[in-house]
Amino acid sequence: MSNDRGSQLESLSIDRGSDSQNGSSGGGLIGMAVALVLGLAMGGGAVWVLKPTPDVPASSVAQSSTPASSTQSDASQTQVAAPTRVRAPSGLAASGYVTARRQATVSAEITGRITQVLVEEGAEVEAGEILAHLDDTRARLDLERIEAQHRAANAQIAQIRAEQAEARRVLERAAQLAERNVGSEAQVTASRARLESLDAQLTAARANVSALDAQVASQHDYIERHVVRAPFAGVVIAKNAQVGEILSPVSAGGGFTRTGVATLVDMSSLEIEVDVNEGQIGRVEPGQRVEAILDAYPDWRIRAHVEAIIPTADRARATIQVRVAFDEADGRILPDMAARVTFIEPGS
Repeated sequence: MSNDRGSQLESLSIDRGSDSQNGSSGGGLIGMAVALVLGLAMGGGAVWVLKPTPDVPASSVAQSSTPASSTQSDASQTQVAAPTRVRAPSGLAASGYVTARRQATVSAEITGRITQVLVEEGAEVEAGEILAHLDDTRARLDLERIEAQHRAANAQIAQIRAEQAEARRVLERAAQLAERNVGSEAQVTASRARLESLDAQLTAARANVSALDAQVASQHDYIERHVVRAPFAGVVIAKNAQVGEILSPVSAGGGFTRTGVATLVDMSSLEIEVDVNEGQIGRVEPGQRVEAILDAYPDWRIRAHVEAIIPTADRARATIQVRVAFDEADGRILPDMAARVTFIEPGS
């Protein structure tokens, strides 16, 4: 066994002496070839590195940059062509508030307790429409008393007329008897005096009836004053009193006393009051066109005109008040709204 293993190992060993003799010439050629290839490679790389970079002509650079500049120009032209918001007409500008030329806190001419209120905020009323009632019980009782006196005075007149008729007959008989010397002149005189007295009583009774007629009319008017009516057509913007409170044209100082039932505004009389610097008032004239903008509706341009220039100046603020009227009424316009106006220059 050991001899066989030794023979096998010897068969696998390399004979280095024979290899060095056979391959010495081949190995030298291969090495020279490798060295030549490496030298050529290194030489080519050095030539490529040392080769100067060719200059780029300026015209080609300009041509390459031209598309970028044209693109920016197109973009700028696109931005300029974009739509812009229309500006307001140039002119003198001022600010102020919407006010009503006709506005009133409606009350009664007398003092009384409120029994009924017929309106609420926002109600539209016509001129003469009833807004509230006051307690008129005592006033109606007084009317009944005066009317009773009036009826009694008329009855007294009827009685005096009847007595006058009788007195005339008595006077006629007394005169006939006196003509025939049957009666005395004293009876004629007494009958005539009686008739004249009745005539005076009738005149007084008629005067009393006339006075009572006036009292009846006055009492009817007094009762009518217990009814609160709208003095003009408009819109109720405030309800100032409730049922059970005392209404008085002048405050009595009580916690349940009110000086008005409701505040009424004539919406057709709305206008804008603005203050213009007195140094610029020369640019404003009556009838001049105006463009108004309410703060509540900034995109709504309202046509208006100068209604009047108040002929006095505010010394403290050095301004003059100008009234601007709307060309057309609109339900969106409300009292006390803030507004800005532009006085349009003539020819613009």
